[in-house]
Amino acid sequence: MSKAVTTYHQRVAQEKRTLIVTAATALFLELGYDRTSLARIAERSGVSRATLFKQFPTKAALFDAIVTESWSTADEETPPPAGNVVDGLGVIGRRYAGLLGRPRMTDLFRIVIAELPRFPELAHAQFSHGKMPYFESVRSYLQAEHDAGTVRIEDVDLAATQFLGMISNYVFWPTLLVPGWEVSAERTAQVVDEAVRTIAARYASDTPWN
Repeated sequence: MSKAVTTYHQRVAQEKRTLIVTAATALFLELGYDRTSLARIAERSGVSRATLFKQFPTKAALFDAIVTESWSTADEETPPPAGNVVDGLGVIGRRYAGLLGRPRMTDLFRIVIAELPRFPELAHAQFSHGKMPYFESVRSYLQAEHDAGTVRIEDVDLAATQFLGMISNYVFWPTLLVPGWEVSAERTAQVVDEAVRTIAARYASDTPWN
């Protein structure tokens, strides 16, 4: 099989995967996780059941894909610059704000919250396949900067939580909970900049341990 044919099939498979994930997300929101069947998802997405089952043999596998894709930053693979925590956290903060601003991210949290009493495994999937891998990437960056002497951080888990929390508490949670709530791009940029300055000042390399 030629490379061109292989690439074509890969592109078609990815397009169908996107259709399936989009349809599943919409149906989970409309009908709930329990009442949404794989057959209904296949019908909504316009793909055959065989195609859907080939990519996602179970509904749990499909939800895991929704989580993974919601948190994916594969299109932003350039690592944050090392050696300057203001620049590095600036990249991370803007990327995080953009991630939280995706409609699919809001949809994901709403599905998890609505289904939590009956399907706690969805929350576990969201945490283990989505939030924690992203958190770990931020934690690893801060640990590397600490090891390099750029900053002095006694508890990198706490520092990462502080940084991400300052951003999400302003740009994400009100949007999730309050209908019509919007945060402008200018305000989001200000929130990120302030979070960066706060962390940089708190953990500056010449700051004594408390």
